Amino acid sequence: MNRNVRLVLALVLSLGLLAGCGGASKAPVQGEQGGQPSQQQEQVTLKVGATVTPHSEILESIKDEAAAEGINLEIVVFTDYVQPNIALAEGDLDANYFQHLPYLNNSNKERGLDLVSVGAVHLEPLGLYSIKVNSLSELPDGATVSIPDDPTNAGRALKLLADQGLITLKEGVGVEATPKDVVENPRNLNLQMLQAEYLPRSLQDVDAAVINTNYYLDAEKNLGVKATVLARESAEDNPYANVVAVRKGDEDRPEIQKLMTLLRSDAVAKFINEKYGGAVIPAF
Repeated sequence: MNRNVRLVLALVLSLGLLAGCGGASKAPVQGEQGGQPSQQQEQVTLKVGATVTPHSEILESIKDEAAAEGINLEIVVFTDYVQPNIALAEGDLDANYFQHLPYLNNSNKERGLDLVSVGAVHLEPLGLYSIKVNSLSELPDGATVSIPDDPTNAGRALKLLADQGLITLKEGVGVEATPKDVVENPRNLNLQMLQAEYLPRSLQDVDAAVINTNYYLDAEKNLGVKATVLARESAEDNPYANVVAVRKGDEDRPEIQKLMTLLRSDAVAKFINEKYGGAVIPAF
């Protein structure tokens, strides 16, 4: 073998050794096993309007799971029942979560909106609360009782009082009752209608108040309100489960569907049961 051939062979062997030692190995490409994902999942921001308790707390409980599904869940907190639907209708939100279906339907009718439910998440039975008495039998004659002033919750409140034998309503009115439908008032109750968000504060000035659970829980947490539950609306066959609403046509958006899957999961049911102890009930 001549000198030139030996040099060529030595060069080939050297290159082979370099490759075998990794000096020329191919790094794992993105997407291959052992490398990084080929592309991080694109995050879609979903703005959801909610009242504080329990709605925003339930949404907070799924933020990490939503992020894993590619959703940056932005929670916009409201303190009233009017603005969330207006904001949704005007495109400032992708969804809202604060109301039951009868309220949504009434809001659509009164304000000319076109919002739809994409599913129920939980039920908040209305409660009759008091910081002055500990039982219905202790309510004095002529007691002042405050109730919500919006039509759907006012009807629910009057039905709750009727179910406890405190008043009698005109036959057949059910949850569509107004104070004008009270036909018997043996305890001479003085019914005061207030915006729902002000009802917990009214407990200082009235003998009892029918309060939406979310507003009572919020007042208990942030204002230190401690009241006795004199009566609570039955959860059986109750049509007032709280729903997630969107603009009509957005029902099938993938991120909305993912949101609903997360909200109606076993993990959320466990969170609701453990955190609220029966004051809030899963509705799925």
